[in-house]
Amino acid sequence: MRSSPRHIVWLSLACGLAAMCAPAIGRADLPPLIPRAVLFGNPVRTLPAISPDGTLLVYLAPSNGVLSVWVRTIGKTDDHVVASDPTRPIRNAQFAPDSKHVIYTQDKGGNELFHIYQVAVTGGAVQDLTPYDKVRADIVDIQPDHPTIVIQMNKRDPKLFDAYRLDLGSGEATMIAQNPGDVAGWTTDAAMNVRAAQVQNADGSSEIRVRDTADGSWRTLARYTADDGFPNPQGFSPDGKSLYVIASAASNAAQLLRYNLAGGAPTTVLSDPQYDVLGTLFSDKSKQPILASIEKDRVEWTALDSGWSADLTAIEAAHPGDIGFLSVDRNERNIVVLYTVDDGPASFYVYDRSTKKATFLFTTRPALENVTLAKMQPISYQARDGLTIHGYLTLPAGVDGKNLPMVLFPHGGPWARDSWGYSGLVQWLANRGYAVLQPNFRGSTGYGKDFLNAGNRQWAGTMHTDLLDAANWAANQGYADPKRTCIMGGSYGGYATLAGLTFSPTAFTCGVDIVGPSNLNTLLQSIPPYWETARAQFALRMGDNVDFLNSQSPLFKADQIVRPLLIGQGANDPRVNIRESDQIVAAMRKNGKPVEYVVFPDEGHGFARPENNMRFFAAAEAFLAKYLGGRYQPASSSENIEPFLK
Repeated sequence: MRSSPRHIVWLSLACGLAAMCAPAIGRADLPPLIPRAVLFGNPVRTLPAISPDGTLLVYLAPSNGVLSVWVRTIGKTDDHVVASDPTRPIRNAQFAPDSKHVIYTQDKGGNELFHIYQVAVTGGAVQDLTPYDKVRADIVDIQPDHPTIVIQMNKRDPKLFDAYRLDLGSGEATMIAQNPGDVAGWTTDAAMNVRAAQVQNADGSSEIRVRDTADGSWRTLARYTADDGFPNPQGFSPDGKSLYVIASAASNAAQLLRYNLAGGAPTTVLSDPQYDVLGTLFSDKSKQPILASIEKDRVEWTALDSGWSADLTAIEAAHPGDIGFLSVDRNERNIVVLYTVDDGPASFYVYDRSTKKATFLFTTRPALENVTLAKMQPISYQARDGLTIHGYLTLPAGVDGKNLPMVLFPHGGPWARDSWGYSGLVQWLANRGYAVLQPNFRGSTGYGKDFLNAGNRQWAGTMHTDLLDAANWAANQGYADPKRTCIMGGSYGGYATLAGLTFSPTAFTCGVDIVGPSNLNTLLQSIPPYWETARAQFALRMGDNVDFLNSQSPLFKADQIVRPLLIGQGANDPRVNIRESDQIVAAMRKNGKPVEYVVFPDEGHGFARPENNMRFFAAAEAFLAKYLGGRYQPASSSENIEPFLK
């Protein structure tokens, strides 16, 4: 079972203003405090995958305090570690086609220059299959009936990814498709030949090129305007004569389309009038697309192959929550399924297609089953120009949900969206007594191209006012106290935090910015070289000249900040360079503005190490308690933030 690829592209602090300080409150109606270690520490076990021969499981679990790769024989208790990085968690693992090796990717210190590693299921020496300095390698395709895999690397040119066939026995990588300079991603056919290329043009438009054979000439199959969003090839039909693509060329919401390579109009396979098709799963056995999903308020699956309809029904009935498909054995009998709920840990099951029964494996964080978590509810509101904005509201458990301190939590991207389901960050905030509002502001994906394009050149415009309108909606509905509302987010959400405190200086009580850009010009100057093919999309959706981008940049309004601000940054961040945080901190301090600045020397874009997450969120918890009046758990000695204050 193959998922379709995606190529385009998350202590006590001093009170700065005495008038803004609020006392911490104790609420007898709130459930007991959930320790941060339960929410932000390592999961007990997570992300299992089944071997192609159906005899083994690989999963991630701590070893010596660091998330590592474990293997066990199904039906036995011979669990053992096969790979570990002493300084950084490993966050993915899958089996090689031979069922005798495990493959995973890992970077260093958050630099996102991932290498592909292989290790035997019995353990032993780990082999770096892409041992090249300053090169990023990504897996394009692994199929259980092929001894080689297809990867992409920017080895030849730092700006471009070429496709390679990687022999897992010898470690030899052979180029099978050279990037002409405009390809953003590659797609393989059933025989694992690279036969489709997703192309990004300099004017923001895109196209899909195909070829009839593994070494044939490329030709354009379909063209899309810049307004058509992000067309996404999914995979080929078994005979290689058709290509499935998620695109919105002839519709507002992206549809799953089938293109005949010989020409003619595409056929619509799955669509919704409002919501984009999310993704497609292909059978490794039949090579046909078998399941596809659309994310509305929650994820909905459709069986594209009638032979999978009864299985989908049985899987959905086996356990509450939204489902995800993680892996399947070579015979497509046993499927590892993920169930996500909003008020509990993720659960993993193995579903047997022959019996139509699901067997429980484990949950990620069993301790969450013994605490009271909050429910997440889908909401919508009208922006000031009449546009409908969807999102999610989480209210603390045990309270009446009225006049609460609130955290407005915009997502990163911004070309992404928030989804229903468990979030450690959201549950942490709700447990401390805060309402949490997550608006999918215009420019978010999933709601059709008109909604996406409504965010073009609007980072400090209507995307910003959508967030102001979200806060006003929550106050008008009686959920939130407008005098105790903080804005907090990471990446674009960090930018939104900075924009909230600069473009609307008194709209929020305080702000927490995690790896957010402050100057859109310097942001674009420092993006990784391999994002070059996406530069046109940045120009289209952010802005295309220095003066305009300066006008959208919080840095140049740093003197307007009057609310307390906490900033967290990874020193090795390749997406939002540390300069983005350094420069706004310097400007604020020059102007005598309140700011606390935390830098982790071993992190990149966001914090991967649980130790750093707990340190930062201990600091953030005290910060929020001081200015919003929520509850907090005092920082432990291991959560001391002082060495990381800058």
